[in-house]
Amino acid sequence: MDPLYHMLANGIRLVHIPVDSPVAHCGIFVNAGSRDETEKEHGIAHFIEHTIFKGTDRRSVTQVLNRLENVGADFNAFTGKEETCIHASFLAEYYPRTLELFQDIFSHSTFPEKDLEREKQVILDEITSYRDAPAEQIFDDFEEYLFAGHPLGRNILGTPKSLRRLKREHLLDFIRRSYRPGEMVIASVGKIDFRRLVRLTERYFGDFPDRGQSLARTPVVECKTFQVKKNRRTSQVHCILGSPAYPYTHEKRIPLALLNNLLGGPVMNSRLSLALREKNGLTYHNESNYVMYSDAGLILIYFGTDPVHLEKALSVVHKEVKRLREVRLSPAGLAAARKQITGQLAISQESNLATMLAMGKSYLVRDRFESIESILNRIHATTAEEIAEIANEIFDEANLSMLTYI
Repeated sequence: MDPLYHMLANGIRLVHIPVDSPVAHCGIFVNAGSRDETEKEHGIAHFIEHTIFKGTDRRSVTQVLNRLENVGADFNAFTGKEETCIHASFLAEYYPRTLELFQDIFSHSTFPEKDLEREKQVILDEITSYRDAPAEQIFDDFEEYLFAGHPLGRNILGTPKSLRRLKREHLLDFIRRSYRPGEMVIASVGKIDFRRLVRLTERYFGDFPDRGQSLARTPVVECKTFQVKKNRRTSQVHCILGSPAYPYTHEKRIPLALLNNLLGGPVMNSRLSLALREKNGLTYHNESNYVMYSDAGLILIYFGTDPVHLEKALSVVHKEVKRLREVRLSPAGLAAARKQITGQLAISQESNLATMLAMGKSYLVRDRFESIESILNRIHATTAEEIAEIANEIFDEANLSMLTYI
């Protein structure tokens, strides 16, 4: 079903899908992430996500955390390159408590200096632990090379140097500039009368102020092609091949998602898994990912392998990519690809939390939520010729970049 929709007078959008479940999910999405930072603010969006819970004018940090967790709720947050989200899963009777707490956090967080300094150490430890996980860090490093010189290329966490220089006034300035009603979406999936939800939202967010002017995002004009090897002295070689792809709003994003799922989706019978692991025993883990931003995208092929198998693994990957470009799917192959991704989408719809998160993100970027029926119609309208055309466009050898940790 289409989400129920209401816009507050100040521009905050409320979207809701009613479900008959005792558990509800609600989140506030802000169209501000790491790409909206100035160079001197590197890491500030993520730092705010960590410290916005550290107390308000009305509550201590313990009272903030206990307000929902004492009634068994799951309270969480995340920062992306283009969005920040605070969300909770809770028994539906606690909608008023949840929305009141969200309002208190977004309007009255105090960001005490002593807690900021303590949390910096937590994030520094997060950065260190991330560096100890090359299979994760290589994805961020790839984007840093691909979007070289552009805010999208910067790591969300920041650096130890950039983090240490952030002060309370910097956080407040970023919030005034970026946390604006017209750039906010409240998404909900749960058992509550929509008229009541509108009243609650109006009560707690109807007077949320428009406190400033957002900085215009720097558009992505071009991406850099590169071939880079970095000496990480890891036991495994980690490798990513990738290229620019369609943004979140592009009409071909769904056919590309179908192609990506066929190539290296989260299944054991993807082409990469069968060729690299099952047939040749070269990798334990391999995958391909399609990453979308509002005005850019990229597709990534990752694998880790023993150093002695690197060249053979690369040869296998290139062979599979070439097969996508040159050999059109048979009617049976296309039907199987459609059936597989249809099943995965159906399973994803079983998670109301995932639906809420996807809906909030979609309204931030596109101001609408595409129904599962619409997505399935586009999948079933995708032809073998279209997949071949997209494969030749996206996987053009001239556009392929590679990053290797050796």
